[in-house]
Amino acid sequence: MRKIRVLDCTLRDGGYCNQWQFGKENIKKIISRLTDAGVDIIECGFLTNKVQFQPNVSKFNTIDQVSAVIPKNRNGKLFVCMMNYGEYSMEDLPPYDGTSIDGIRLAFHKKNLIEALEISKQIQEKGYKLFIQAMVSLNYTDEEFLHLIFACNELKAYSFYIVDSFGVMKQKELIRLFYMVEHNLDKNIPIGYHSHNNLQLAYSNAQTLVDIQTNQDLIIDTSIFGMGRGAGNLNTELFVEYLNDNAGGYYDIKPLLNIIDEVLNRFYQTNYWGYSLPNYLSAKHNAHPDYASYLEERHTLTVENMDEIFSIMDENKKNGYDVAYIEDLYVRYLATGKTYNDHLNELREKLQGKQVLIIAPGRSVEDEKDKIIAYAGRENVISISVNFDYKYRSADYIFLSNLRRFKKLNPDKRYKTIVTSNIPVDGAYLQTQYRCLLNDIDAVKDNASMMLIQFLINLDVKDIVISGIDGYSHDIGTNFAEGHLEFVTKNTMFDAMNAGMIKILSRYSKEINISYLTEQKYVKL
Repeated sequence: MRKIRVLDCTLRDGGYCNQWQFGKENIKKIISRLTDAGVDIIECGFLTNKVQFQPNVSKFNTIDQVSAVIPKNRNGKLFVCMMNYGEYSMEDLPPYDGTSIDGIRLAFHKKNLIEALEISKQIQEKGYKLFIQAMVSLNYTDEEFLHLIFACNELKAYSFYIVDSFGVMKQKELIRLFYMVEHNLDKNIPIGYHSHNNLQLAYSNAQTLVDIQTNQDLIIDTSIFGMGRGAGNLNTELFVEYLNDNAGGYYDIKPLLNIIDEVLNRFYQTNYWGYSLPNYLSAKHNAHPDYASYLEERHTLTVENMDEIFSIMDENKKNGYDVAYIEDLYVRYLATGKTYNDHLNELREKLQGKQVLIIAPGRSVEDEKDKIIAYAGRENVISISVNFDYKYRSADYIFLSNLRRFKKLNPDKRYKTIVTSNIPVDGAYLQTQYRCLLNDIDAVKDNASMMLIQFLINLDVKDIVISGIDGYSHDIGTNFAEGHLEFVTKNTMFDAMNAGMIKILSRYSKEINISYLTEQKYVKL
């Protein structure tokens, strides 16, 4: 009778959500509770030479470091680590002696297949159970996939995996690959399945494999609470309950729920994961999910914009995340629009000798509205609001660099808008080049307020007064003057944006006189 086993990868795949900083005691607790729950195979994290070992992080440099987090009573469970191709020297891997991990999951891309198979042999020779994890299975032709299966047979690997790295695999594709593997893989080698949830299919696909009539053993990867990069993974607690109900499983759910309650909820609150439209788009275009995260964190693009960016990506760049590539593609995409500078000299003359009041959308422009109304009414002041129309006193001009915000603006106000070239519009007062207003701090590269200040510097304005550039609190409900302007992002991103604005404002203060009308809560010079 075939066996269906569960491999939990929370400490490895889930680590993309918190930089693997679970904490030493939490790492032990997660492993212990997984053992108590009866989970068959427990992945303790990465084995890597690329980072220095830290006890609070589930990335290990040596086998002995992993041993320290494995319980003395193994209760018949297997313990493994993942090794990315090219990230660990075989010279540093001691022969297996039963005191640490039992197996190594070798992950590699198609371009590294030949070299990865050589490393696979060395892992086998040192006595470890070898899990073949060929990334992005759908990128292989049938002939290439068969070659890989036969190589796995020759190696007598412990397991061969179908890997849905980008969460794009539909049921018919999974079944086709499964039968290809089943018909050609050594019957003593279990078939593994690793999924992601970009299309919300991880759970149903896993059920499909369970329901297939086959004698081949299965290993299904899961993570507690679905913790994983982007849209996350198949939930351990959901899948083992399904096995309990439908496939003779005897897993204890309670220890898994305790892990969620005592450990993972905190990480979820600060670095959430789960289904989103950007993750759907990355799956639709068969692209690395980190591209979706990058585009989503800009908070400037509509879903249509993101779709267009994915559609123009180089196919050779989609499989591996290249931050420099997506940064350049993002800027090039937004910089392709037209400019309309007929009123540029007119605006320059209007601003000469005047003090410019910037009204950004921070909460302080609501709390200190009387102060702003009075200041904007001064004879020598010209006011410019940023990405919104200030309801208490409509500004002289409205600067817009964000297409989402532009769409919310009353069309009757377009005659006084200064928009950047990424926004398709007719009837604006002025349309200026997007690219020339960017700075070099990624978190705030295209922050609208920073772009406006650069625009004013370019026009030789000497004196600006800032209101509403408050910075960002982790409590998103306190960040903006109007609820529709709010956006959700990771707390680490809010912190990076605050730090970035401090740097840029400090730099700009050397070129233009900057004073502050409202309280700066999180961005203080």
